[in-house]
Amino acid sequence: MDIIYLGHASFLLKHKGVRVVIDPFGKEVGIKPVKTEADIVIISHDHRDHNNLSHIQGKPMVIKGPGEYEIKGVMVTGIQTFHDDKQGALRGKNTIYAIDIDDVRICHLGDLGHKLEKKHLDILDGVDVLMIGVGGETATDPKTAMEVIHQISPSIVIPMHYKTKEHSKIWNKKATLGDFLKVSGMEARKESKLTVKKLDLPEEMELIVLKK
Repeated sequence: MDIIYLGHASFLLKHKGVRVVIDPFGKEVGIKPVKTEADIVIISHDHRDHNNLSHIQGKPMVIKGPGEYEIKGVMVTGIQTFHDDKQGALRGKNTIYAIDIDDVRICHLGDLGHKLEKKHLDILDGVDVLMIGVGGETATDPKTAMEVIHQISPSIVIPMHYKTKEHSKIWNKKATLGDFLKVSGMEARKESKLTVKKLDLPEEMELIVLKK
């Protein structure tokens, strides 16, 4: 399975002709949205930087919200969480997803705003690849992100949702990737695309930065 970073909190997963897009964003982010075809689109919450379907081509099945879904051999489990640490009082609800493709379990946390509870972790058991926001403000900040990473303990961590030079000014309060790396104390490996096979997963946790 191939994992390609589309920018912000958006990814393209490709396996045996099936294409899954997670959290497509709009032009408001400041990064030019990528036009791409998809069989499945997964949306963590209805904010403009995570739910833009206008650049998705084809006739995808769209998954929004908690529940269990099976489409074209892809198993998706949505788990309700919150977009803040006030039970959603500030920014509403957020859905995190466990995505099972070819024996590999991927977890995308969307705009999770808090540490996880046991009920979440029980469902997320066995995560191989974790996609986690590290920019703070509207998602976990670097410190909280590290706490969540240790809660889940994946084989591979992919940071997302951090400030870049491409982002518009409304994202200026977010932390950068560099801010997160300082807090994490981990060495990062940069890749343009990540190919994941269950048998090739690292024994010790790896931090991989995917380049857009």
